[in-house]
Amino acid sequence: MFEAVELGHRIGAGRYARELPPLRADLIAAQLQLIRTRPFSVVIILAGMDGAGKGDSVNVLNEWLDPRHVQTYAPAESLARDGDRPPMWRYWGALPAKGEIAIFFDDLYSGPIRQRVYGHVGNSELDQALERNLRFEKMLVAEGVLVLKIWLHLSRKDQKKRFCQLEQAAATRWRVTAEDWHNHEHYQDFHRIAERALRQTSTAEAPWTLIEGSDRHYRELTLGQTLLQALRQRLEAGEARHVVNVTVPPRLPRLDDRNLLRALDLGRDLAKADYDRQLAHWQGRLSRLSRKKGFARLSLVVVFEGNDAAGKGGAIRRVTRALDARRYRVVPVGAPTDEEAARPYLWRFWRQLPTRGRLVLFDRSWYGRVLVERVEGLCEPVDWLRAYGEINDFEEQLVRHQCLVVKFWLAIDADEQLRRFRQREAVPFKQFKITAEDWRNRDRWPLYEEAVCDMVERTSSDIAPWVLVEANSKRYARIKILKTLCQRIAAALRQQRTHEAPARWSS
Repeated sequence: MFEAVELGHRIGAGRYARELPPLRADLIAAQLQLIRTRPFSVVIILAGMDGAGKGDSVNVLNEWLDPRHVQTYAPAESLARDGDRPPMWRYWGALPAKGEIAIFFDDLYSGPIRQRVYGHVGNSELDQALERNLRFEKMLVAEGVLVLKIWLHLSRKDQKKRFCQLEQAAATRWRVTAEDWHNHEHYQDFHRIAERALRQTSTAEAPWTLIEGSDRHYRELTLGQTLLQALRQRLEAGEARHVVNVTVPPRLPRLDDRNLLRALDLGRDLAKADYDRQLAHWQGRLSRLSRKKGFARLSLVVVFEGNDAAGKGGAIRRVTRALDARRYRVVPVGAPTDEEAARPYLWRFWRQLPTRGRLVLFDRSWYGRVLVERVEGLCEPVDWLRAYGEINDFEEQLVRHQCLVVKFWLAIDADEQLRRFRQREAVPFKQFKITAEDWRNRDRWPLYEEAVCDMVERTSSDIAPWVLVEANSKRYARIKILKTLCQRIAAALRQQRTHEAPARWSS
């Protein structure tokens, strides 16, 4: 694979001087069109061999482009600061808005390759990291992001020559470290493992572009032309996106009217005295669990979904009354803001993830993609169909990083919803809770019911199962939610004491 970029490519100073001005003019023109029309965002993943010119290339791109709309991220530098969250949190938080360019400098691929070279992980762990990157890139492309992956390469001979040249000048001596020379001693291992990684992750959606880095003129012109060509092609296509093939199981024919929601016993209730006693018990239990020493090594994400007027807000308040207000956040989720709509839909949820020892309660969540967006036609079928897998992957990353994910669906029947709607209209201080949209959604009850059943079927997993809550009785629902939370937290703390946490990647 690397033979094609170990050929000694060279471009003379004269040719470089002639070709650079028109290239820069074309690049800035393409970027200005991108900024003006904002049809998509650009993510450049820049990796390669030590000494191949990655840092110089970043500086060149910032010089040739308008740097106000180019952000560079070196996630390895923020590892210690961000280690409380899943590894991909750093990349999700850095995603650019439409019209902007982000450069991910080195670590997304170089980190796993380096860990494999030095035996910190095996082949299976490397494959898992590469597959995680592929899923990330595939989703970005499906959401309309232009993803460019650039690998700057050097042969072993040219790498040694480069290091020696840098060390000879006092102004550049600092750029060569003992670690660089140590890595050079393991060049063949880096070469072999990097080639394997690039073969596995060069896809039709986001192929690798390999550039020989020994000659600065060749490297810079090739990099500029690659970016220009990609920008022009996408700008000509407008907002057209790569269409992801989605395969889902065929729907079973309906032979009766039974489904998950209709099978619930919504008549369950609690007497007032029993409710008051259990409320005090389970709130006290939750308070004590959240203050246990082991909880500081966990984080907790709680999702509240349900029919309109199902009692999500009231249930959340009964949970938060048992918690230290300094350690939790409630995130109400509505229609995306302009900032959120300019990025892939999961971005606004990744950025809200809690650190260890903290809780985040989502009043509605990322499941809007397969519920309201599906039913209301706010996204194409291909988008909500692929979202099941993307959501499962998102939640798996959370759980693998010691984040407990608890998901509640609060279910009421249509008659109970109508009663609550009318009650809200009749009580002045509750009128703000009822809107014309609520009545309109009610007319789509069968469509939402079908969407909810599909959601539970395809996203309820062993690590993040759905808890269906019979919510016609608010008292019964609140106790079930508090009791479930306590049971799940207690189980996680027990498991923590008896099992080692799964290994975490540092990239």
